[in-house]
Amino acid sequence: MLGNFLIGLREGLEASLVVSILVAYLVTSGRRHLLPRVWAGVALALGSCAALTVVLGLQARQLTFQTQELVGGSLSIVAAGFVTWMVFWMATAARSMGGQLRGRVDATADGPAWGLVLVAVLAVGREGLETSLILWSNTRQATGDAVGEQTATPILAALLGIGVAVLLGWLLYRGAISIDLTRFFTWTGALLVVVAAGVLAYGFHDLQEAGVLPGLHSYAFDVSGLVSAGGWLGTLLKGVFNFSPQTTWVEAVVWVAYVVPVLALFLVRVRRPVPAPGH
Repeated sequence: MLGNFLIGLREGLEASLVVSILVAYLVTSGRRHLLPRVWAGVALALGSCAALTVVLGLQARQLTFQTQELVGGSLSIVAAGFVTWMVFWMATAARSMGGQLRGRVDATADGPAWGLVLVAVLAVGREGLETSLILWSNTRQATGDAVGEQTATPILAALLGIGVAVLLGWLLYRGAISIDLTRFFTWTGALLVVVAAGVLAYGFHDLQEAGVLPGLHSYAFDVSGLVSAGGWLGTLLKGVFNFSPQTTWVEAVVWVAYVVPVLALFLVRVRRPVPAPGH
């Protein structure tokens, strides 16, 4: 699924860049002996993210259908909020991220051992926890609400994106490649705004199925006769945009109300010139 691949790629690259900055700064500043603390923090962050994913999956199996829809819808809305925050944060903080991380390293390197571990946990764990929640929500939507309908495709797509991100991060660290990170985060950010709109709209659809919101059978459009939900086109549109052949008015209004202002604000943000030092 392209949506999951993009999230895995983008979040994975953010985490890879964070680790690369931490490792490179410790090596170049003659503090290589502190590297085990960084790797310990990275391992702890990844373990926490994996545990969160497992807990979410196990809890979903024990809930009634209505409760699953209520929880799933609520988490989808939260996930859309995480994506939005992530996109805007990277649009403004990417250029200063290195300096901030180096400052944290300097502040904790001579302190207790857990200080640098905590820096790595917080720096990597933020991306990882966001990714776990977003991917759980996306995977649930892309493969059906029933647990028995889950497939490995969305997870594999996310893992592929993370794998590509780790490779890119390593190549950047080794100096083998050079990419325009500003342009990369701009394009992926715009695409993820559309992905987040689908996640948000589907979250409201879940709340309709849970009986919290009305209008479950009031459709803005119904193209199920042209686009089968189980066909290749329907599966592709579902995986990328969370598109439903039978879209309710609530879903349609939420999607438009999100995409139009958020995408416009994002494009304005990324085109804003960087202030000169001291301003």
